[in-house]
Amino acid sequence: MADLIIMKMDATEKEIEKVVEKIEKMGFKAHVSKGAERTIIGIIGDTRGISDETFRILPGVSEVISILKEYKLSSRDFHPSDTIIDVNGVKIGEGYFVIMAGPCSIENKKQLYLTGKYVKEKGAKILRGAVFKPRTSPYSFLGLGPEGLKIVKEVKEELGIPVITEVLSPEEVEVVSEISDILQIGTRNMFNYRLLQRVGKINKPVLLKRNFSAKLSEFLNCAEYILKEGNNKVILCERGIRTFDSEFTRNTLDLSAIPILKKETHLPVIVDPSHGTGRRDIIIPMSKAAIAAGADGLLIEVHPKPEEALSDGFQSLTFKMFENLMEEITPFIKIMGKKM
Repeated sequence: MADLIIMKMDATEKEIEKVVEKIEKMGFKAHVSKGAERTIIGIIGDTRGISDETFRILPGVSEVISILKEYKLSSRDFHPSDTIIDVNGVKIGEGYFVIMAGPCSIENKKQLYLTGKYVKEKGAKILRGAVFKPRTSPYSFLGLGPEGLKIVKEVKEELGIPVITEVLSPEEVEVVSEISDILQIGTRNMFNYRLLQRVGKINKPVLLKRNFSAKLSEFLNCAEYILKEGNNKVILCERGIRTFDSEFTRNTLDLSAIPILKKETHLPVIVDPSHGTGRRDIIIPMSKAAIAAGADGLLIEVHPKPEEALSDGFQSLTFKMFENLMEEITPFIKIMGKKM
């Protein structure tokens, strides 16, 4: 079973093209990753029954490797070095730490502008805010929809800050991607394979949230759906899972997932302690723990008046609490050797 083809350091472009041509003639897709020293070619498809010798004998080939994991493109076997994603000059990934902050739902322009202005002044690099909200109850606030996208566009231009917002269906991808700098796939849509395939066809970073009942292997396989379509700008987000204990927290923030994902994959890992706990009073300590565990960033809910928020006010930080968060986590980020 052949999955990865490692080319020699002095392999020519023609030799690389010949390998790709061979792969495609056999009915597979080829994914070429050119590093500083070597080129790695991934074979996308069911390669069971394909002998390593089929490719090992080709000119320029150094080694053929079989990957036993189902998630090939997201694995470190395929991409040993960490992926760094650039969002309008904001870097996400190894060596960098990014804060994404803002309201759970966009309620009006004033709310988003005031929040965006404040979090940017305190060190956040990306403004979050949902315009389409998947809610458990159909009677809950479901977001402003297209009107919210107009607000996002105006505020991001006025403040000069990249934005992240959620997309719910394949039909919305194009219109949301015209405005949002990062597309968020929420926990309920992690298993929405048609949506994953659709965002995999665009050239925009995608933040994929772990489903609250998903195993890590399932999480990475969903990331694979995006990567397989050609979009390698995938950011993983741990946002808490459901466990037997819901008396004190909304979810259980799975901190062990951070070092495991960092070991298994080359993709950046972001942590959402707001949804992960559902309690604003413990977001700061859980943020510190996430940083210590190796996270590449945080996704934080902030609201001017959480008590008046139309969604998730109980887990949203006040402006003062966000200021305290930034002051307390900065030393942890520096200890981990990361840049903000």
